[in-house]
Amino acid sequence: MNTLLLGMPGGWEWIVILAVIILLFGGSKLPQLAKAIGQSKRAFREGIDEGEREGAPAPAPKIEKS
Repeated sequence: MNTLLLGMPGGWEWIVILAVIILLFGGSKLPQLAKAIGQSKRAFREGIDEGEREGAPAPAPKIEKS
């Protein structure tokens, strides 16, 4: 019985993945792509940090029934 194991790619798989990326985007676009990914990552972290600084939201006031 042949089972398909899914997991992290090995050495040759990474080489093929990188070759496909270079073919799709071209060598000149890769630095721009890396810069955009870095800026997105930084903005995401800043958003998370800002949310943590604000703390938990205040609980809603209880409404009494008359």
